[in-house]
Amino acid sequence: MKILITGVCGFVGSHLAMTLREAQQDWQLFGVDNFIRPGSESNREALRQGGVKLFYGDVRCSSDVDALPKVDWVIDAAANPSVLAGVDGKSSSRQVVEHNLSGTINLLEYCRRHGAGFLLLSTSRVYSIPPLASLPVKTSEDGNRFVLSAKEAAALFQAGLSEHGVSETFSTQPPVSLYGATKLASEMLALEYSETFGFPVWINRCGVLAGAGQFGRPDQGILAYWINSYLRRQPLKFIGFGGTGHQVRDAFHPRDLTPLLIQQMNAVSPSEKQRPRIVNLGGGLSNTFSLAELHAWCAQRFGFAHPVAADPQPRVFDIPWMVMDDALAEHVWGWQPRTSLEEILAEIASHAEDSPNWLELSAPL
Repeated sequence: MKILITGVCGFVGSHLAMTLREAQQDWQLFGVDNFIRPGSESNREALRQGGVKLFYGDVRCSSDVDALPKVDWVIDAAANPSVLAGVDGKSSSRQVVEHNLSGTINLLEYCRRHGAGFLLLSTSRVYSIPPLASLPVKTSEDGNRFVLSAKEAAALFQAGLSEHGVSETFSTQPPVSLYGATKLASEMLALEYSETFGFPVWINRCGVLAGAGQFGRPDQGILAYWINSYLRRQPLKFIGFGGTGHQVRDAFHPRDLTPLLIQQMNAVSPSEKQRPRIVNLGGGLSNTFSLAELHAWCAQRFGFAHPVAADPQPRVFDIPWMVMDDALAEHVWGWQPRTSLEEILAEIASHAEDSPNWLELSAPL
């Protein structure tokens, strides 16, 4: 089997390449990257030594995609993955659309020509922001995080929300952010191409992905950013929701994607092809954290207190509580995250201790 991974030198793409290499040593792995993301160059040599054939190219450029070798499956891990993309002044709205939608169209055309299957790594950010931003939450008994206020949230339990989190049936009505909209449009186009041209497509909506070597930016790698910043005594701030740091997300490690992707690429029987095309993937309730809890974890790990500022005003698209309900993935594929939150945090902290310049390398100001 021949596999092409886009964004292969990014955090997620590089982990997928190396774990696929370990799990399927007889598969041929190819990767393409445009290396515009600071820190991506640091993964090039390890991938090369791991037997991944690397190509320089930009998926936004159709001629670059046309020049790639024929493969059996494309894993699309290339994206501008920030919910603030296009509105934060660091990238334009057109760049977001080109990265996340035009690139997908070029890859779908590639799959159409070669009859290759397509695996899209999508995002939890396809879900509608207004109902998420207004979720009824209250402060937990220990005072460190938000929890759903079950009585008030009960009305939403028939709309894709439960005590286990947000499921695939939750609303995807706009607004979802420019980032979310481009990924949702990519999902729809992928499914249409699959039906029209007869190649397989699987869509995996991922929550927060985290682990050692993640590029440290608050809008794209909050765990790596916070741990590295705490260790270096860089300024930190709780933003929004009263400046308490009580907002909650769940996280999982990208290597936990690999067993699922292998299953999806091997799902060739008629019954397997009838499985749901879209599933949520996340850390679930057992891998949830608030910023306040993360800050306290850093104090315990590093052995010193680091002050944190507070800004009570939320930013655009901020939400107080977001946990991915991955029950469908477990039912259909037997998938569950394997790496605990404690293991993820410890791995990031060890990497931060060993890489004193990581923030400057991966997230230059």
